[in-house]
Amino acid sequence: MKPNHYEQSRLCPSVSQGCAEKCYFGPRCRFLHDIGEYMAAKPADLGRSCVLFETFGKCIYGVTCRFAQAHLGDGYQNIVNTDLAKQWEGKSLVRNNLSKDLQHQLRKRKFSFKKADEYLRALAQTHGDGGKGGKATGRSKEEQEVSNCTTPQEGLGDSPECPVLPEQGEDPKTDALQSPGLTGSEEASSIKTVGPVTDEDIIKLRSCEKKKLEIQGKLYLAPLTTCGNLPFRRICKRFGADVTCGEMAVCTNLLQGQSSEWALLKRHHTEDIFGVQLEGAFPDTMTKCAELLNQTIEVDFVDINVGCPIDLVYKKGGGCALMTRSNKFEQIVRGMNSVLDVPLTVKIRTGVQEKINVAHKIIPKIREWGASMVTLHGRSREQRYTRGADWDYIAECAKIASPMPLFGNGDILSYEDANRAMQMGVSGIMIARGALIKPWLFTEIKEQRHWDISSSERFDILKDFTNYGLEHWGSDTQGVEKTRKFLLEWLSFLCRYIPVGLLEHLPQKINERPPYYMGRDYLETLMASQNVDDWIKISELLLGPVPTSFTFLPKHKANSYR
Repeated sequence: MKPNHYEQSRLCPSVSQGCAEKCYFGPRCRFLHDIGEYMAAKPADLGRSCVLFETFGKCIYGVTCRFAQAHLGDGYQNIVNTDLAKQWEGKSLVRNNLSKDLQHQLRKRKFSFKKADEYLRALAQTHGDGGKGGKATGRSKEEQEVSNCTTPQEGLGDSPECPVLPEQGEDPKTDALQSPGLTGSEEASSIKTVGPVTDEDIIKLRSCEKKKLEIQGKLYLAPLTTCGNLPFRRICKRFGADVTCGEMAVCTNLLQGQSSEWALLKRHHTEDIFGVQLEGAFPDTMTKCAELLNQTIEVDFVDINVGCPIDLVYKKGGGCALMTRSNKFEQIVRGMNSVLDVPLTVKIRTGVQEKINVAHKIIPKIREWGASMVTLHGRSREQRYTRGADWDYIAECAKIASPMPLFGNGDILSYEDANRAMQMGVSGIMIARGALIKPWLFTEIKEQRHWDISSSERFDILKDFTNYGLEHWGSDTQGVEKTRKFLLEWLSFLCRYIPVGLLEHLPQKINERPPYYMGRDYLETLMASQNVDDWIKISELLLGPVPTSFTFLPKHKANSYR
């Protein structure tokens, strides 16, 4: 979304930040430096109160804020509430930001992927020694268990970084003992250290020493492309979601340092159990990306997307396609697991074709490769979101997966659906579209009740979302329109909710589409509309009039009903 699409005359950021004399471009700058000229052309303010000023005591967008009248003094000076601003000073509300230094390293390819490179070299040697099909392992289950639970010295040569057993006659400890970190007292003594001395760089964490993912029985909000943004996750956390996950991020874009892709990894401080989901098709990029994230961001787990059905991803060998590329799938899971200090999870579907289930064959392999948990969506790629999820098959797979936890996913829209799912023997449930249609579903499940939520309460939820959006994306014109765009995407799902008081029978099923109906008041009728113009009308109640020639087409045209 280009800023000049909404503002023809933009104010130079150096002016809005109070340092006009330090404009990097000088006389060549194409933005305005005259605040009076900018204010004359600026669209009217959208309200009298600015959420950033009221929450943090200062609005960093100054005169460009679309609610600027709340914090502008004489001469367009930005007013600061010093007492409130001091309360937030030094606090990090959103983590996992991309620093300029890291972005520069990635763009210039100067970032060190030491562990990933070791794994990939070992993988290349396997191919060179005649390994067919690029299989990443030859170890038995018993050998793996021994290597996982030996003392650190005994496990040096059997590190997870090396995915293959050495050829007969080779000493498995040779490489490890000849590493630069272990040879020469002069080199070792020249390294300056601060704080406690650890041996992480010499001896890798064994799988039994890794942090465990203890989320059995918890409510897991699925990684939702486009709609599962940070403001939406904050809404779900407030209603009782236990585990949250960022939107699907493409590993190659992360490795290139793309700001838009790194934005998908941001974590709000209220998200106490948080993971990120990666999509990729090859072991080199996925392993390097895992090592990059392991060193630079704070997460509790990393998830591999092996369930994405869209053609753009599938035709490149990612998403669901990995279920048919078992060698590459194995190399990716083993490689990522070898470089991560946090648990690795995998999200899959029942299979690619509609009537050919393969998940039950793949799940034992995933467990053997080192994944900590699997989430199974009870539909195939061909089904997308058509027909009901196959929970009988999910139950069968949960038994096969044991002792590895398996979460079930599909068609949960009420506490009865959640109860039936838990009776299937799964370790927990993941909620996706159900959370988009009614984010208060988490409360319903925990309190075991149907909530006949009023239209005014639902509108308050939308108000909170817009406030969170303005806080996250900004309160200037660009931030307002970005918030509007994501609000409209969410409204395309929210309109599917049927108020409990109007239902002929409880509960509502996720694929049910009612005929046109009148709500109990005007707002309830408006919220039930399937018409895009009515969604835009709701957005205007919250964010003011849309720009001229504004159009909106939902990104997700889910074929959940035919």
